[in-house]
Amino acid sequence: MTVFFVLFGSLMLAGAVAFLFEKWDITHNGIVPSILIAFGAVFAVFMFRIMFNFSLGSPGVDAIVGAAAALILLPTEWANKRRSKDRRR
Repeated sequence: MTVFFVLFGSLMLAGAVAFLFEKWDITHNGIVPSILIAFGAVFAVFMFRIMFNFSLGSPGVDAIVGAAAALILLPTEWANKRRSKDRRR
């Protein structure tokens, strides 16, 4: 039962991080895509934490670091621009 609440809290932190990254103009993906990227990253970090018993601290710290890293590392803005150029041809 505790695992469910830890995962739910981690996902809420991921949503907050994604929203703040969009509002502070760190990323330019849009709010919904950023939230989905952050959710995926947090879920992956959560599974990594469970399977290998590796973490950076509390589950909240793992969630914040995982969401921020995914939002910074995934170049979705560039991919979107490239896709739109290919469609114009």
